[in-house]
Amino acid sequence: MFTDKDIEQISAKGIGLDQVNAQVERLKDGMTHSNLVSAATIGRGIQSFEQDEFDDLVNLYNAKLDDLDILKFVPASGAATRMFKFLFQFLKFFNPSKDTIKTYAEKHGDDLIKTFVSNLDKFPFYNEVIEKIKDSEIDYKSLKLEEQYYQFVKTMLNPDGLNYSFFPKGLLPFHAYEDQTVTAFYEHLFESTLYASSKNKSNLHFTVSEQHHNYFLEELIAVKPALEAKENTNFNVSFSYQKEATETVALTTNGNIFRNDDGSILFRPAGHGALLENLNDLESDIVFIKNIDNIVVEHQNIQYTKYKKVLAGALLKAQNQVFDFLRQLDEGNIDNADVTAMAYFLRKQLNIAIDSGFYDSNFEQKTAYLREKLNRPIRVCGMVKNEGEPGGGPFWVKDKDGEVSLQIVEFAQIDFSKKGQQSIVYKATHFNPTDLVCGIRNYKGETFNLLDYMDPEAAFITMKTQNGVDIKALERPGLWNGSMAYWNSIFVEVPVETFNPVKTVNDLLKPAHQGSK
Repeated sequence: MFTDKDIEQISAKGIGLDQVNAQVERLKDGMTHSNLVSAATIGRGIQSFEQDEFDDLVNLYNAKLDDLDILKFVPASGAATRMFKFLFQFLKFFNPSKDTIKTYAEKHGDDLIKTFVSNLDKFPFYNEVIEKIKDSEIDYKSLKLEEQYYQFVKTMLNPDGLNYSFFPKGLLPFHAYEDQTVTAFYEHLFESTLYASSKNKSNLHFTVSEQHHNYFLEELIAVKPALEAKENTNFNVSFSYQKEATETVALTTNGNIFRNDDGSILFRPAGHGALLENLNDLESDIVFIKNIDNIVVEHQNIQYTKYKKVLAGALLKAQNQVFDFLRQLDEGNIDNADVTAMAYFLRKQLNIAIDSGFYDSNFEQKTAYLREKLNRPIRVCGMVKNEGEPGGGPFWVKDKDGEVSLQIVEFAQIDFSKKGQQSIVYKATHFNPTDLVCGIRNYKGETFNLLDYMDPEAAFITMKTQNGVDIKALERPGLWNGSMAYWNSIFVEVPVETFNPVKTVNDLLKPAHQGSK
């Protein structure tokens, strides 16, 4: 199947030939769908804290804050192109000399454009676009209203204008305040000072695309001094790219490896699951994970900080007990009552379904089982009530060995042709807004090898188009899905107000993204 030139190309990416063959087999065999047992709900997989318990967890985190090595991990490589999809359609099909916004919207079934033009001055980039139009020597005010709209969008998106769609979401004007307009990148720096800084130092790691790295560095240089002075915090910011060795091949509909025009193999980025490698390279006591576009204006961020702290407090509380149990197991000075207490903790606090054979095992087998289950990375995930927003859901899932565990499952992993699986999905009450706090060190202070706790069977297969050709593409198990399949998981209910992603440009009009100009 592979020529010498192919093997040279594969090797240059740091990928083994056996890995590529495994990818091809996976694509040919098809996806392994998740086997849902039931939806995770309040009291059955999702915790909801009373006020006193909530306060205790926040206080626990605050008390430990200065003793912790904390990191904020932000996937930020996503291009902004999809934010502007309806605006690209507008540029393509709108004729400002013939159409009105109303007739265009009716003809194309596009209500988004009506919302957009009706609120132009509320967008954080409004002044920047107007200034750019002035620089082009166009007499904007003399244009008809429809021509103004068209010119505004053209200036936003065209390469000879502001070229917004070229940039990642993290570097676009996101929030406008009276004294400045800031990017999502800036807001994440600020947010870190609220809950992820220790001894006046914030550590942040952004995963970015190589082509945008220098733009992020320029933004960091531009905003860092003033923000450090304002917040009395030093920012230690690092960046990484998705590794080439995580890229995957694609197949044509005929089952052949898709190749570029020059005959070389097409390798594609393998989705956010590829970032497990980046996360695995980092060393911290606690890692907060949050997407770049899920960030709110300053006054709301201050208000929501307590929910990040309660997740971190829940992680510390669980870790303290896990580490204590593991030290007891090391010392060996335990009896059957201790073993029973550990098993109860696994079941009630770490949501681990104990194997039926556990209770019939001898003492040594029981302690070995407990050690293996306890000594794993821990994640605490915020879950919000499902109000129609897209996102992976929390479910109890049975794996190929018959073990049942809590997982975050994307719709693409579910076989909707099976009515039983469909029924379980419809009973789901919550979804995951990508709001995680992770403990990646063990009880000895050593960093886990996170690659050991991934389920390779949870890979995604999707249909894509490449140069007009339909291809079958492979993505690695999602970062918070199959890539964390064998972590110990705790799910905690948080308010839906903590989830404010920007999927289309119009989302910037929501109150969560409106500062005070």
